[in-house]
Amino acid sequence: MSDQPPVLPDGPQLRTIAMPRDANASGDIFGGWTLSQMDLAGAGYAAERAHGRVATIAIEAMRFLRPIFVGDEVSCFCSAVRTGETSVTVKVETWARGRGRGRRPEKVTEGIFTFVAMNEHGQPSPLPDQP
Repeated sequence: MSDQPPVLPDGPQLRTIAMPRDANASGDIFGGWTLSQMDLAGAGYAAERAHGRVATIAIEAMRFLRPIFVGDEVSCFCSAVRTGETSVTVKVETWARGRGRGRRPEKVTEGIFTFVAMNEHGQPSPLPDQP
């Protein structure tokens, strides 16, 4: 194991603490809870790009790498993979630090989420031009 700290993406889109209500009987956090946090983070990131409402239309390449434990600080980092006329695809990496890891962050999950921009009627809407 390297003595160098891991290189994390720029600031997290979402940061939370894994709580006992989010765990199974073994004390590991449910994958569904983790997926939910990732979807929230990705949607926030996509909504910034869309300048408004978005909806999740696909989740692909989801990987659970390590367990998350009760009390871990969980952070989701987002980056754009591609954009279309009405959609943005976002890579979401989840990192945790805390119990069982010391204070060293570890990547625990990653996935690719696609969001579509929505207008006020719930129909797909073109993404605004980037400056």
